Amino acid sequence: MPKRIAAFGEVMMRLQVPGHDMLSQASTLNYSFSGTGVNVASALSRFGHAGYLISRLPANPLGEAAMSSLRKLGIATSFIERGGQYLGMYFLENGFGVRPSRVTYSNRLGSSFNTAPERTYDYGGIADAVDAVHFCGIALAMNESVRKHMKSIAEKVKERGGTVIFDCNYRPSLWGEEGYSKAKRHYEDMLGLSDIVLMNEKDALHILGLSSAKTERGEQLVELIPVVAERFGLSAVAGTHRSVNDDNTHSLTGYLYKNTKFHFSDKLTFSVYDRIGAGDAYASGIIHGELEGYPPEQTVRFAAAAGMLAHTVAGDTPMATESDIFRAMTEAAGDIER
Repeated sequence: MPKRIAAFGEVMMRLQVPGHDMLSQASTLNYSFSGTGVNVASALSRFGHAGYLISRLPANPLGEAAMSSLRKLGIATSFIERGGQYLGMYFLENGFGVRPSRVTYSNRLGSSFNTAPERTYDYGGIADAVDAVHFCGIALAMNESVRKHMKSIAEKVKERGGTVIFDCNYRPSLWGEEGYSKAKRHYEDMLGLSDIVLMNEKDALHILGLSSAKTERGEQLVELIPVVAERFGLSAVAGTHRSVNDDNTHSLTGYLYKNTKFHFSDKLTFSVYDRIGAGDAYASGIIHGELEGYPPEQTVRFAAAAGMLAHTVAGDTPMATESDIFRAMTEAAGDIER
């Protein structure tokens, strides 16, 4: 049965250098609007749910352009407040070969979202209207005011019996020096409010400070994720392991830990057109499977296929429907659909 799912997050303007040029070479930029909350709400709406975004946009032509983009993506905008003057921006340079892709942020902390004052959002009204809410560690890194909004919404949704989803999504550049120690208590607060969490063994080791004598990532995952799930009373924990191959293809394996048991997807190997937002596609697949009651082994395979397909389209926002993903789980790609 379709659910009402809200995602809390900033709307950002993505300014992309055409092709594989560097910013210093380019004279034009292509713009679009994105953000983790945007990606998740849009992906879930494509799966048949009502996807809402909780955010704040400036009341000016830039804010109107962002609102228009959100509506085109199928996102319900009734929880979007207006105020402030700016949108955060980031510049994307596509990598090639040994040169990695690069993201440069601009005007982030002064954005309408990150300067939203106390009581901007109707916490109780949001909680009454949705079945689940999604949060991201990127928003958690912004400032104390944003963190207060996050925790207040999560508390209200939890009180009303809704599902709280948290994607750890730790970004070292956003937390700064001694970032892990700064982040730890805020992550613990969010984990304590959550039901479904997206994370891997690196988050357990570095953010939560857990230790392991194991050296291989898979072994660390199997040892540490059950500890985190039990400590915080989580119903499901999911994540991915990615590797970049010599031929510039990527390989992805998803996992889901549920009911004290691990479930893994097949290892998927694919070419990459645009990597940004693929993690949000995977998270959306996990959320969809969990809320729809899929068996865990189906949920993790669905999420991994969603992540794979997100690498094949331009832009941050996942564009695959549920049927697209089921087809990718069972059929070889390459032929023309007629």
